[in-house]
Amino acid sequence: MRLPRLYAKKRGHRRTGSREWGSVGDGLFHGTLLLAGLFFGGLLVSGVAAPEWRINNDFIGTRCTILAKGLARTTLEDPPGAVSTHWRPCVRVRYSVDGVRRESWSSGPSSDNSTDRAMALESLSRWQLGSECPCWYDPAAPGMVVLERGYNWWLWLLALLLPGALVLIGGTGLVRGLRAWGKSEEHRAASPGLSELLDPLAQPALEAPDHPAVPLWDDLVNSPGTILRYRLPIESPESWTLVGFGLFALLWNAVVVVLAIGAGLDLLGGTIDWWLFALLVPFLGVGIAGIALFIRRLVFATAIGPTQLEISDHPLLPGRHYEVLLTQGGSGSFRTLELALELEEQATFRQGTDTRTEQRVVWRQRVAGCDGVCPSPNSRFETQARVAIPADAMHSFTSAHNAVRWRLVVRGTPERWPKFSRMFPVVVLPVGAEAASAPSRLVAGREESR
Repeated sequence: MRLPRLYAKKRGHRRTGSREWGSVGDGLFHGTLLLAGLFFGGLLVSGVAAPEWRINNDFIGTRCTILAKGLARTTLEDPPGAVSTHWRPCVRVRYSVDGVRRESWSSGPSSDNSTDRAMALESLSRWQLGSECPCWYDPAAPGMVVLERGYNWWLWLLALLLPGALVLIGGTGLVRGLRAWGKSEEHRAASPGLSELLDPLAQPALEAPDHPAVPLWDDLVNSPGTILRYRLPIESPESWTLVGFGLFALLWNAVVVVLAIGAGLDLLGGTIDWWLFALLVPFLGVGIAGIALFIRRLVFATAIGPTQLEISDHPLLPGRHYEVLLTQGGSGSFRTLELALELEEQATFRQGTDTRTEQRVVWRQRVAGCDGVCPSPNSRFETQARVAIPADAMHSFTSAHNAVRWRLVVRGTPERWPKFSRMFPVVVLPVGAEAASAPSRLVAGREESR
């Protein structure tokens, strides 16, 4: 058996590291994360989740009489040399199990633990000697009895999130390392990605009839314009930012609500879980900041108003001219409003073990520009211009690793808001091609190609 070499090749005065040993180190790292997640998850489930679930589902309810009460003291030595004392209320109760009387001590929930003896005595004052109250005992060990039931949802949340994140990161890294073990760079580049593994029926991007590698334009011509022939669909980065802030605020504040409910139930029960409150305060601050950012982006999108672009024909041909109509709504004024035609190139490549995508605008032509635009509340600003496609223009192109995209871009500078840009994709056919702009002709082209 031959072990992998520590070094691969010698280049000048240095040696390149061995790919096999690098994979071993990567596997050990992710394996450690996976084992740590499983270990801590097992501790939380066995020490917190499972006992709490049994109390709420398996324990049998009955009535008990309070005979005595007191405080249980626990002294812990925290290094270096510091000693802390914890107090926990305890109650001795008498109850019946299958006609047999039993007596047992029952301690309060873990949230009643306190380093302040006066606070622990206040929690103990809830139980009156000689009074009756409901209790629940373990059918497998009748001497185990509790006076309160319920779930500490924040503990369940920690039990799921923290170990789950470690298991997810570690497991994903191990699977990736095992799939790449012993394979060349070319083999790994040709291997299917995670999206193909999860969706083996996924199809590549459809091509236009009689135009290989030219993207279909059905979705760009399915909306008629009010003045010109087509209204182009919009691709707005601000819209995705608004959706992202909204989802973050929703999910984060859902966690805050769960923590707040747990803290509120503890307060109603007369106890204070300081660890829970310490966790709730920063979570609440982040949640409020998320809501504020979402509202700010929402007000920004509302104040800017909708942007629409209509075009006289589509797809576009090199050497032709086309009429475009720009309409801009909103309640505020704009310092500048500009329409431009851009050509963007995209390349997807591997850099080491990472897959990167680079996008660059390689050509740009100004189509129209306006200064001091003030849309009225009851009408929109409109301007019409003519866009010229260069006679030697590269046609639209898309493949697995490269793409050439044409688009019309509207950029504006509002008076009181940040700059914005909204993109309208278009398709340019190869030189000498015949445009089949109507969707019905596209369908006919598909039938003929079959």
